[in-house]
Amino acid sequence: QVQLVESGGGLVQAGDSLRLSCAASGRTSSSYHMGWFRQAPGREREFLATIRRGGGFTYYADFVKGRFTISRDSTNNLVYLQMNTLKPEDTAVYYCAATLRWGAQSRDEYDYWGQGTQVTVSS
Repeated sequence: QVQLVESGGGLVQAGDSLRLSCAASGRTSSSYHMGWFRQAPGREREFLATIRRGGGFTYYADFVKGRFTISRDSTNNLVYLQMNTLKPEDTAVYYCAATLRWGAQSRDEYDYWGQGTQVTVSS
């Protein structure tokens, strides 16, 4: 079992930056590749980025490249999502997730999920 807890969400203005954190726990949590997703009201949960276990390799959805950065502190079992130049359309609940499949972009490929953290961007 892997437990994931996100934090760092909040209300910001357009153009601001925000860093989300995801704390992973469980005996095998370091064995998993990690990903970030988001879900806006009335929309499907969408993939944002993933990072390989141990760090070093990352992959992003095209629409966040250059604005969002995923990183990992493997020593402390933390995963981050740095979000810059936020827009109102970035408003959503943001989730971190764990998978054994490198490069996974579908929610069905992820085995564990956090409870999510709300990000609201005002115009």
